[in-house]
Amino acid sequence: MTVTIYHNPACGTSRNTLAMIRASGVEPQIVPYLDTGWTRDLLRTLLANMGLTARDVLRTSKSPAEDLGLTDPAVSDAALIDAMLEHPILVNRPIVVSPKGTRLCRPSERVYDLLDTPPATFTKEDGEVIRR
Repeated sequence: MTVTIYHNPACGTSRNTLAMIRASGVEPQIVPYLDTGWTRDLLRTLLANMGLTARDVLRTSKSPAEDLGLTDPAVSDAALIDAMLEHPILVNRPIVVSPKGTRLCRPSERVYDLLDTPPATFTKEDGEVIRR
């Protein structure tokens, strides 16, 4: 199974999701999106595959979203995507792609539906135990 994770190693949810993927026996392709950035086509494809809008994945905490005026509901999806291209941190994470689909994995256990053999139990960094 090929799995790709758009990952921010500074994010606990992203680290937990990556660890869950690895616990399933898969070594995913890791895309450090803060370093690589996004392309318009990739963002549009990921959004379409998730059935979400740019507003749905807009990261508003610990990002410049509010300072840039992006939290205003009148801001269009096209303008949000433009901002996300300029500021990759504006895209909430992690986003995981597998043959089973594409998903924003917040909370991290949302990745289970994308894996062939998710771990029966998994302990998150904060000690929370997830059971299948």
